[in-house]
Amino acid sequence: MGMNSKKLFLLVILVTGNLLQGLAQEKKFPVPSGNGKQLFYLQRTSNTNTIVYELNYKDGAIDKENPVQGFWIRYQERGQREELSFIQRKFAYGLKTKKISENQYEISFVSYKKYKMYLKLGSDNKFYVYTDINHRSAILTSIFIKINGGSFWSPNIEYVEISGIEPNSHSIVKERLKI
Repeated sequence: MGMNSKKLFLLVILVTGNLLQGLAQEKKFPVPSGNGKQLFYLQRTSNTNTIVYELNYKDGAIDKENPVQGFWIRYQERGQREELSFIQRKFAYGLKTKKISENQYEISFVSYKKYKMYLKLGSDNKFYVYTDINHRSAILTSIFIKINGGSFWSPNIEYVEISGIEPNSHSIVKERLKI
């Protein structure tokens, strides 16, 4: 990944976060639940606000143009649902999707196209997002971005932790990536 792409990715991760609040301390992060369409979620050390990614339906079927949509759960406020802003969708947390075949899509973050995920039907006939975790295919459950200091324009991202479930054994798998 080029330096400009890396800077853009880091910048957009922080655009909506409150960098000054809570960087020096670990927080207990809430786990979003109760949404049958939820695929995975993203959290950052800057605050407990969480982005949930869910299946997007249109006329009772998966929206073939935009099969996954993201939105905030604003835990720092009242826990309300809030749509991502235009800037957040287009430069940070939005997803780019490409249909590969019927019921299968390649997905990447608009801010980090190098990391590939795949929306497809599981053996139970439900949709999941699959990605490589420790060089093995897994069902993605969450992404956590650890920020350790830096500035608004140049944060120090210590790591990105990818968590999921191995489809056959159902064991939890995690991998920390340096970006």
